Amino acid sequence: MIVHIHKGLPIGEFKAPASKSYSHRYLIAAGLAKDSGVSNLIFSKDILASLSCLEALDCSYIKKERSVFFENKDKVIQDPVFDCKESGSTLRFFLPLALSKYSHSTFIGSERLMERGVSVYQDLFKEVTFTHQNGALILDGKIHSGRYEVVGNISSQYITGLLFTLPLLEGDSEIVLTTPLESKNYIDITLDVLSQFGIEIERRENGFYIRGNQTYQKKNVVVEGDCSNAAFLEAFSYLGAKTKVTGIVPTSLQGDKIYQDYFKQLAIGKAKLDISDCIDLGPVLFSFASLFHGGIFTGTRRLRIKESDRGEAMKEELEKAGARVLIDENSIEVYPSHRNLSSLTFSSHNDHRIAMALSLYATICDITIVQAEAVEKSFPDYFEQLSNHAMEVEYEDRL
Repeated sequence: MIVHIHKGLPIGEFKAPASKSYSHRYLIAAGLAKDSGVSNLIFSKDILASLSCLEALDCSYIKKERSVFFENKDKVIQDPVFDCKESGSTLRFFLPLALSKYSHSTFIGSERLMERGVSVYQDLFKEVTFTHQNGALILDGKIHSGRYEVVGNISSQYITGLLFTLPLLEGDSEIVLTTPLESKNYIDITLDVLSQFGIEIERRENGFYIRGNQTYQKKNVVVEGDCSNAAFLEAFSYLGAKTKVTGIVPTSLQGDKIYQDYFKQLAIGKAKLDISDCIDLGPVLFSFASLFHGGIFTGTRRLRIKESDRGEAMKEELEKAGARVLIDENSIEVYPSHRNLSSLTFSSHNDHRIAMALSLYATICDITIVQAEAVEKSFPDYFEQLSNHAMEVEYEDRL
């Protein structure tokens, strides 16, 4: 799909969409608890992928409008297939859960997702055979309680997967972090959700102690607003729009709520900002900085393993607007773009956050975004939201 956005500024009040981080985690916990519900959901492609994998995990549910209720039903599933689509969270959250329940299972997903791999789990689960075959990952074996040593500067999704699974196993377990933890806030969200569903995790100086044979307790929960996606909407207010974003919890554990502080710093001058704990904000911060004074961003290494290589993707697109982008091993420097532009054509690189970040350029010129359907991964009605708030949006090749 191609989206054309005419130069303009949105007007009015936006409601932040449901937090994707909390949605994934609430659904897993509610599914494991059964007789539990999750409301205020957005059924983006990533969330639908997790729901599909919950079915493969023998979690039956009823889906109504923006809610899901998990029934207390059991059915026998032979050789389950976990289709993770393009969702890295889904793959990494469900893989250890599958290995706790089934001796044989298959994981499939997009080519890019399967290329990103699960090497950390392969190193951890020596008793499991991992077979890559025709784009699928076939698992044979089951995991057991024990001591798991994990580097802290990998994706926090691996640690979350362990935290969801280890309480279910017979015997106690320990997660030992061999390096300092990055993306700490995502782990805080995981621990918050586990606690709400009655799972006890003991936090230690260098990791976690997990008592085995625990049971998820039934509970009904409401998903809070998403700071990651709210950032795209709130950025417009710094670019001259008369807009307001509601639905963000001031005390939220989401690390991405720091966007409010980072926007203020970038609007004043060329700030130096560490994004190692809010890596998903990278694209919108780069775009925002290019429209102001530029910026220096550290802790950018993990951008390479997202839906696209987000550093390189944003460099390619922002340079179309005259911005200079310098990429180093763990830092990215962005210089201001040209302001006297009439039109620009961008590619999303099939990455939802790239597509939304580039939409900020509609405040200074007409823009076209190719592969704009990428937003369906997390914020399916993003462009409709802009259209509903006084932006002129046209669609081409829309199914």
